[in-house]
Amino acid sequence: MRQRVPHPATPRELLRVLKIPRDERTSFKRNLRSLVNDGSLVQIKGNRYGLPDRMDLVVGKLDGHPSGFGFVRPERPVEGLTRDIYVAEHNLKEAMHGDRVVVRIERYREDGRAEGKIVQVLERAATTVVGRYVSDPSGLGFVTPFDKRLTADIQIPRDETRDAEPGAMVTVEVTRWPTPTRGPAGRIVEVLGDINDPGVDTEIILRKHNIPDEHSPESIAEAKRIGAAVKDKDIAGRTDFRDRAVVTIDGEHARDFDDAVSIEKLKNGHYWLGVHIADVAHYVQEGGALDQEAYERGTSVYFPERAVHMFPSELATGLCSLNPHVDRLVQSCLMEVTSRGDVVRYEMHDGVIRSDARMTYTAVNAILTEKDPAAIKQYHQLVPMFELMRELFEILNARRHRRGSVDFDLPEAQVVLNEEGFIEDIVASERNVAHRLIEEFMLLANETVAGHLESSGMPALYRIHEPPDPLKVLQFEEFVSGFGFSLGASENAVRPKHFQKLVEKIRGNPAERPIAFLMLRTMQKARYDAMNVGHFGLAAETYTHFTSPIRRYPDLVVHRLLREQRHTKVSDERKAELDEDLPEAGRHTSEMERRAAEAEREILQWKKVRFMADKVGDVFEGYITGVAPFGMFVELIEHYVEGLVHVSTMADDYYRFREQAHTLFGENTRKTYRLGDQVRVQIIRVDMERRQIDLGLDDVLEKVRRDERSRGPARSGARMKKDDRKGTQEQRRKRKQRLGKSERKRSKR
Repeated sequence: MRQRVPHPATPRELLRVLKIPRDERTSFKRNLRSLVNDGSLVQIKGNRYGLPDRMDLVVGKLDGHPSGFGFVRPERPVEGLTRDIYVAEHNLKEAMHGDRVVVRIERYREDGRAEGKIVQVLERAATTVVGRYVSDPSGLGFVTPFDKRLTADIQIPRDETRDAEPGAMVTVEVTRWPTPTRGPAGRIVEVLGDINDPGVDTEIILRKHNIPDEHSPESIAEAKRIGAAVKDKDIAGRTDFRDRAVVTIDGEHARDFDDAVSIEKLKNGHYWLGVHIADVAHYVQEGGALDQEAYERGTSVYFPERAVHMFPSELATGLCSLNPHVDRLVQSCLMEVTSRGDVVRYEMHDGVIRSDARMTYTAVNAILTEKDPAAIKQYHQLVPMFELMRELFEILNARRHRRGSVDFDLPEAQVVLNEEGFIEDIVASERNVAHRLIEEFMLLANETVAGHLESSGMPALYRIHEPPDPLKVLQFEEFVSGFGFSLGASENAVRPKHFQKLVEKIRGNPAERPIAFLMLRTMQKARYDAMNVGHFGLAAETYTHFTSPIRRYPDLVVHRLLREQRHTKVSDERKAELDEDLPEAGRHTSEMERRAAEAEREILQWKKVRFMADKVGDVFEGYITGVAPFGMFVELIEHYVEGLVHVSTMADDYYRFREQAHTLFGENTRKTYRLGDQVRVQIIRVDMERRQIDLGLDDVLEKVRRDERSRGPARSGARMKKDDRKGTQEQRRKRKQRLGKSERKRSKR
């Protein structure tokens, strides 16, 4: 099309100009749809297809802003563009937050951003919206979206309210999309209840992010038909690992176990590591109800009080969970690893295992680190295997460190819930040696599988992490230099090892956490793609996700590709078909991963805010984790909760925002607040509506209070005595005379 089609053309024109043979027209139309889906082509008015860059058109996702405008995040790089495309409110047309859209670039700006106008909505984010039902005195009903980025209220006809009470949280189906002159309309399909009732918060977040809560009857029926036990016919032809010591190691509250490990020492001194992953692909056939639903979900979602699984429980916690002492089908990656951590030989198998024990991170750590006699006695037969695992872990970790892999290893907040799902406490989660050794083994398996698929010439779905944008690296370098640190490389020559060395330098420093967070924001987001560009953060040339097919759809895709590569001769036509389909699978699953992460983060923040509701007036120590023109975000050390210190509460000065330095600077006091500073703050307000904690700097608030006390009351409510009133009147008369004299002097001048 670039070479031979000079303008946007209809399918009929394309068939004629490109001289597509009649027997290839079905394939051609499928290719056309695929190119539109991945943004390579844009379909415009008149059923014409064109190259977006030739028309200054960009395909991307619209991120709305509560103030009414939005930004379009391009799906693929655009030359001359380093930031998202700004869209003014009047240029949004019919688009809403989350929609996949086509935007026309109207103007490029010098800062790497552009301004645009939405010309087409390709795909709606959802057909339902969650919000609060309200009605005006005339009885006209509306739903105010819970997501503030959806700025238009949805009108509800009187006969479509489902008897919802005003103030109730509801789910509404949009029946009429907005236009420049008319708002959206819809009908209530579900009444969730009061926002403060137990469990309603999770239901709201699920619906806000359009995450299906229940599995379809078709997928449940398909899962039940598979059965609850491994059949003899399923085992036939598989490699039998049931005589080998194999264990799962997971958290105490884990319900699904999709990975197991085995290890032994070879005669040559090398390690023979086995990573055995639940063979979900054996049971979930491509195109079936289970597969289609899993693809739509993309991933499991984990909330503090429960998990929303990608597959029904019959598979997720049943047949595809590597429960102890029962036969389970697996895909196994066995690797011979040297004392330097190099994989010199590997094997891929369809296998069957019988796990010897369901181990927890706590139990394995008790054996390896704490040397707990009771734990050692209980698992005495497995202790030598755990010791061998620790040996190999240290080797693999050192190898990854040598090549420059970045490992932040910062403690994360872990919530303790009561029976109603409310937070009782927030504590720091600990990553012990058991967490780390399992992580190291999974990383090695993922890397080995990715290298195997690439070297075999098989199309694959890679987990990629692109190098950071040089401009962001430059800004980050300017910031850390203020702390006396440096990456030690120019923005165009930075490598993973430069970030790794900086992480080691800041470890234990008060600024460690905010610098690490800014470092993460400097880097790109990891995603799935059919084109391998390596994984920057892991310093890996080739990487994929193989180890969690129960909870991640890309892993299931990789399992299918592995089996197809092992058992069939993959034709060029089949490879071409995969080359067409995998990019869209990568785009979609990356979007679903982001959706899940946002939902998990939001429900956790909501529960944290509720936890702090009874602590208004309390004072805490915290670190500044973000700085903006309107204030600064502070994370409390004690509870790992973040709140906002708005500039309006910083009444001791006028503060100016310095973006490059991430600081707020006082014009008169010369006082500076910057990312990483430790501050003492007081909780002013807990806003459940906005799910935000408002903070104030304790010393500034105290100074304001002292000033108010020294001034005394603005006006006394007590009645004056008669003599006092006379004195006051006399004072007023004299002051009036003085003012009159001053006025006459000014007029003479």
